[in-house]
Amino acid sequence: MKNDTYVLIPVFNEEEVLENIITEIKKEGYSNIIVVDDGSTDNTYEVVKKQKVIVLRHLLNRGKGAAIKTGFEAAKLLKAEIIITVDGDGQHDPKDIKKLVKKIDEGYDVVLGFRRMKLDSMPLIKIVYNYIANLSTWAIYGFWTCDSQSGIRGYSKKAISVINTKNDGYEYESEVLREIAWHKLKSVEVPINVFYTKYSRSKKHKQSLSNGIRTVLKMIITS
Repeated sequence: MKNDTYVLIPVFNEEEVLENIITEIKKEGYSNIIVVDDGSTDNTYEVVKKQKVIVLRHLLNRGKGAAIKTGFEAAKLLKAEIIITVDGDGQHDPKDIKKLVKKIDEGYDVVLGFRRMKLDSMPLIKIVYNYIANLSTWAIYGFWTCDSQSGIRGYSKKAISVINTKNDGYEYESEVLREIAWHKLKSVEVPINVFYTKYSRSKKHKQSLSNGIRTVLKMIITS
């Protein structure tokens, strides 16, 4: 694997699964891993310090978007050519990373992983939330995507240098789509696998109605 490819994992209270996620990513051949602990209150930081990865820490919980931006800045300093973002709750398949890297190597600036919106692989509530989020993103930013909230994405060096988001929370995912449109970045979507375990479903803060409304309002304000 190329030494200029970095896998970025933003995390918040993921002590139960993080070690396994890092191990599985390394098995796929990716040893350049940046973990940004976004003010966890459990033992996440202690767990990740024992791994052979780059670990950065926010003393306070600032939001997923802020964690990714911190990771981006670190990757720039490390001369990264490609960054792949992966969620820290274990729902993504490390085997999909190579799909995204391949598309960047083919000349795309941003690669968006998308989940199959089917009841046999995705909870109904998530399908509904995602569809509403996709419509909102299209209405506000004029950019249509199959999965506006997917956390597994690939970025080229060009994309990393021009993407400039304003919000720090989960609205970051949608803001990136605005940046793709504004900067005319070459993007593509690729299907990815997703695992909804009992653990990942327990992350209620990711899928609440109030969070969804707050996200749309912030998108409108900063559009």
